[in-house]
Amino acid sequence: MNRKITVLVVDDSFLMRKVISDIINSDEALEVIGKAKDGQEALDKIVSLSPDVVTLDLNLPVVDGIDVLTRIMKFHPTRIIMFSAYTRSGASATMRALELGAVDFIAKPSGEISLGLDKLKAEITTKIKLAAEVNLDKYIVAQGAGTAIASTEAGAAVRNLVVIGASTGGPKAILELVQGLNAKLPAAFLIVQHMPKGFTMSFAERISWQSGMRAKEAEEGDELSEGKILVAPAGYHMTLDRDRRSVRVHLNQDPLVNFVRPSIDVTMFSAAEVFGKNCVAVVLTGMGKDGADGSRKVKEAGGAVIIQDEKSSVVWGMPRSVFKEGVVDAVLPISEIPDAIARFVNAAEAGVRG
Repeated sequence: MNRKITVLVVDDSFLMRKVISDIINSDEALEVIGKAKDGQEALDKIVSLSPDVVTLDLNLPVVDGIDVLTRIMKFHPTRIIMFSAYTRSGASATMRALELGAVDFIAKPSGEISLGLDKLKAEITTKIKLAAEVNLDKYIVAQGAGTAIASTEAGAAVRNLVVIGASTGGPKAILELVQGLNAKLPAAFLIVQHMPKGFTMSFAERISWQSGMRAKEAEEGDELSEGKILVAPAGYHMTLDRDRRSVRVHLNQDPLVNFVRPSIDVTMFSAAEVFGKNCVAVVLTGMGKDGADGSRKVKEAGGAVIIQDEKSSVVWGMPRSVFKEGVVDAVLPISEIPDAIARFVNAAEAGVRG
């Protein structure tokens, strides 16, 4: 190995700084080169030390975590991993941080001071190593917000479905993708993002704000409707069932698939069975192979498969696994995927997809 990955640890709690630093330094590939107890000190040390990665707490004195992130991404772009508490406000702020350019986040297991972080040692070290590989050019803050667009009323017949799956780097990729979606497209949308419990509701709210489309965390029995986005809740697999009048969501806590729940494969298998050739599978950045079997199932049913390209992905693990299946219709940067979705949906609507 060449040199160690350097890390700056930012937290207002002495205990948290020590626990996080000890975890990082226990990995021979990582090294803590500095610590900061408030936002201003963090800003100063990020510039003076130029760490490879910063672990940044959301709640900081002097300058809060979101302001630190905003200033750094504007004036001195750096790979940042947010630390957030399991609270409603913490989840919302975390989604905002991911939108602004944070590479990833780690949810504190309980409260502001928690020795339980030691249980997250593998997650902390793994995410830091992944963050260190990120091309910072991908994390230029996107400007602009969605404007409200009317969507089809619930209860209208749903003819087409788009299933979007993602993991590491996914929240930012999804937020960029949804800005390009057209609520008038004759399709319903399902999103499966690997994310800890307590964060999917805020993520759905952020999606709604960015896209101007109706978006919500899925609940048992929710009815699909065109122009509406449902996000799989953390900890639940999401499947579909069609009756004579509608298609509804069902949630379950069956065993993990590909070590995760919700699993993209589970949702895509169900989507392929219900929608057949009128289904579009989209697999974005992420570790592992979740989505590969599901994409193959969608393709076998006559649907279309789109994957994010390697250059625009934070981790080209899941898209690569789909590519290896030989079922991909399009390999595209995230900026071009919305138009591709529209093309495939419109082709299915016209009945011309082969």
